[in-house]
Amino acid sequence: MPERKRFCSRSECGAPVGRSRGDRPGRTEGFCTSCGHPYSFVPKLRAGDVVHGQYEVAGCLAHGGLGWVYLAVDRAVSDRWVVLKGLLDTGDQDAMAAAISERRFLAEIEHSNIVRIYNFVEHLDPRTGSLDGYIVMEYVGGKSLKEIANDRRTPDGRRDPLPVEQACAYGIEALEALGHLHSRNLLYCDFKVDNAIQSEDQLKLIDMGAVRRMDDDESAIYGTVGYQAPEVAEVGPSVASDLYTVARTLAVLTFDFQGYTNVFADSLPDPEHIEVFRRYESFYRLLVRATDPDPARRFASAQEMAEQLTGVLREVVALQSGRPRPALSTLFGTEVRVTDTELFAESAEDVSVLGARRGRRAAGPAVPPVPEGRGLGAALAPLDLPATALALPVPRVDPADPNAGFLAGLVAAAPAELLVALQAAPAPSPELWLRALRAQLELGDLPAAGRTLVALEEHRADDWRVVWYRGVASLVVGDFAHAALAFDAVYDAFPGEPAPKLALAVCAEVLGQLDNAAEYYGLVWATDPNFVSAAFGLARVRLAAGDRTGAVRALESVPETSIHYTAARVAAVRARLRRRPADEPLGPDLTAAAAQVSALRGFGLDAVRRERLSTEVLGTALDWVLSGSPGAAPGGGALLLGSELDERGLRFGLERSYRVLARLAQRGEERIELVERANRFRPRTWV
Repeated sequence: MPERKRFCSRSECGAPVGRSRGDRPGRTEGFCTSCGHPYSFVPKLRAGDVVHGQYEVAGCLAHGGLGWVYLAVDRAVSDRWVVLKGLLDTGDQDAMAAAISERRFLAEIEHSNIVRIYNFVEHLDPRTGSLDGYIVMEYVGGKSLKEIANDRRTPDGRRDPLPVEQACAYGIEALEALGHLHSRNLLYCDFKVDNAIQSEDQLKLIDMGAVRRMDDDESAIYGTVGYQAPEVAEVGPSVASDLYTVARTLAVLTFDFQGYTNVFADSLPDPEHIEVFRRYESFYRLLVRATDPDPARRFASAQEMAEQLTGVLREVVALQSGRPRPALSTLFGTEVRVTDTELFAESAEDVSVLGARRGRRAAGPAVPPVPEGRGLGAALAPLDLPATALALPVPRVDPADPNAGFLAGLVAAAPAELLVALQAAPAPSPELWLRALRAQLELGDLPAAGRTLVALEEHRADDWRVVWYRGVASLVVGDFAHAALAFDAVYDAFPGEPAPKLALAVCAEVLGQLDNAAEYYGLVWATDPNFVSAAFGLARVRLAAGDRTGAVRALESVPETSIHYTAARVAAVRARLRRRPADEPLGPDLTAAAAQVSALRGFGLDAVRRERLSTEVLGTALDWVLSGSPGAAPGGGALLLGSELDERGLRFGLERSYRVLARLAQRGEERIELVERANRFRPRTWV
């Protein structure tokens, strides 16, 4: 037992004992000089000793918080390996009480992530004549989290933190074990890196000495500085303090947490100074909530924390692997709809006249380059904010709400009909008010929505769904700053959920914070491809920032299985062609855009939209050829949508597309206009 770990076992004292003086080593047995209590750091059992006539001791494994831990063979049960955990000092009543509580509670507990307790036996110490107690438990082979962490070293010998995804996996398993204890009205109290072992592919809690009943106000409380929640000393342990220890353990594992037992004993370092916090904001927010100084603001249960930690893990793995890791949320439904699939402001008439302004040009002479923003409708389309806000995921109905069953039958009702139907509800409830608030926002009745929201905030200020709808309502009316604050609070509460990140991305976009918007849109899209609005949002902000390649990549990543695949590919074609600087090479994008138009024939792109898109590609190519830009030399036998890539071939191609559009036109005036346009583009011929 190292001298630095020798302390008086009497809970009221805790003074250092058995320390060296000068050249004389410290005594391993003796009496505390502060209180006179006896101490002993000598193992009481030796190899070959048989305890309770059944357990043959092989030797010491370690020294735990309550005493020596021995490895033994159970001669009565197939010579299985077991662990005997003894007391440091049986004269200490608190230590004895802890051992008794361990025997009483834990022999009934069976969980895959908790070490099994087989027996509680007593053994006569031949030296002192005392009857010592030992807990017999399952032997778990493997390394503790502390050993795993300490074994990771950089080439210069410094500690190399665990990958955050590995630590999250450990945390999820630990929370499952704690949740099982909590369901039996037990608290673990002392989770830390020392008290969990990775055995093969499973984590197990191994030290159960600090476990106590939730209603126990008398037993001694065991914990560890740096891990224990600050309120435990005054109000005792709780579910919230157990969750606190898991978060502190995750922090110790994932970065070089210097000062976690003193300077940062009750806090976390500034995220600007911790790489893992800068890289994974959701992970940082999870730790912040789980270690909030106010226990009431932490996660409500181990299950809730495990769900959010799992969401963070999915996000981390998706970012690292480049493969989405979607999952069904227990808090939010899917996004209601994708409202902004048109990236550019244009109408059907704009598309129809695209290129007509170029008129008939004589072959040969070059014309000045077309300025940035080719053709009509080149400006990015503004967001329809009310529609975008109401298309965000909707919080799921609380199944415990008295009106949950009643509301389930009103899912398909129109907003006006819903408001009438809500008057017949059995009784008022939060879900009823929330549903009424949403219906009022959908109808555009902002005064009524405001009154409902005020009433909700007065009666349910601590309900996260009220905060969420405050953000939605603020976004609808254009109060972007307050909307962002509300959604940020929901993100703090549920860092594993995509919905608040999607909402924050919208707020950042309309506030002009393009980097933040791109980060949040990208985070959601990388994790869950079901949020297609994130792909369109990412493309919008990339285009606004001048990153055409990033915008096209986002749009072309929408999978074929999505109902928005065609809209995304159409937007990708336009993103390649519009808002281009005059000196930007166009050739590769023209070729790719034409290939996309051809490929869309089998993906639900109707003939009218296909031909309009073709006129845009061909018209852009004609501008490019006539501009004399670098790489725009005509000829060479290249084809674009079946037309030769020179002025004559492109004019024939445009004529052909406009004549197809004329045949498909529904109105006579439109048909005449399209035929005239085809004639204007047709090159001069002898016939």
